[in-house]
Amino acid sequence: MSTRYALGAAINAGLRAAMARDEKVLMMGEDIATLGGVFRVTDGLAAEFGAERVVDTPLAESGIVGSAIGLALRGYRPVCEIQFDGFVYPAFDQIVSQLAKMRARSRGHLSLPIVIRIPVGGGIGAVEHHSESNEAYFAHTAGLRVVSCSTPDDAFHMIQQAIESDDPVIFYEPKRRYWDKAEVSVEPTRSLHEAAILREGADCTLVAHGPTVATALAAAAAAQEDGFSVGVVDLRTISPLDVPTLRKVTAESHRVVVVHEASTFLGIGAEVAATITQECFYDLEAPVLRVGAYNLPYPPAHMEDRFLPDVDRILATVDASLNF
Repeated sequence: MSTRYALGAAINAGLRAAMARDEKVLMMGEDIATLGGVFRVTDGLAAEFGAERVVDTPLAESGIVGSAIGLALRGYRPVCEIQFDGFVYPAFDQIVSQLAKMRARSRGHLSLPIVIRIPVGGGIGAVEHHSESNEAYFAHTAGLRVVSCSTPDDAFHMIQQAIESDDPVIFYEPKRRYWDKAEVSVEPTRSLHEAAILREGADCTLVAHGPTVATALAAAAAAQEDGFSVGVVDLRTISPLDVPTLRKVTAESHRVVVVHEASTFLGIGAEVAATITQECFYDLEAPVLRVGAYNLPYPPAHMEDRFLPDVDRILATVDASLNF
């Protein structure tokens, strides 16, 4: 049995389930209680669980994360919302210097089970600092787990799995997919850090996460019309990477193209490409190629369609891989 949700509503349902299951779970963020968040992802939770567990904070991201660290040390499991991806930088020091390091600093005696929810990516016609893809900053930081949902089913289950983790989790939500609807299963089909093979491919495999998964699936469908078998893998977790799944699809298709919205220079695609090259060198018939945003600051909204990877750019890169 399953229920149909939009991705944002699925996160809401997952948060509700986690809060009902454990009274130590609480929410913190700007406008998340009275307003229900900019995208209404936390709508109704304050009315159900009260103002002490769904807290409207000041506009101070470092204060949000710093307070969450203190609460976690006292046994709570805070879930922090960063209103937009580009707003996380004031909390960067708290996240990478404190949140990520506490378990190692205490030699395992202390844990910080904190989830930081970050709406990520472009595609909504927003202004500066509202459309960034900054996952590489946090994936580079030892001590953090970094995950990225792409479907309502994953959103519902992954947010609960992240809250149950005793390690801090950066939880990316593709904001332009908040309104995409699909079935949500009662039980999760995979663990938090397991990639998903969404489509098998014999000629090439597209590896994507978060907002670009739907774009990769559309490109694979278009390639099929031209007679090519292109697979799609949803990473789901950026750190740690599911290397066994990457090995499997590389051995089957022998060509890999990585797709993400962040700039390609030192992006997640670079790590995926290096990992596949090291682990699967003799299976590859072409170098691992990448499709991402250009190495420029995020442009004004009227230019973002030319900035972000689309079906045509993905197909052109698949052609380049096939022609090696």
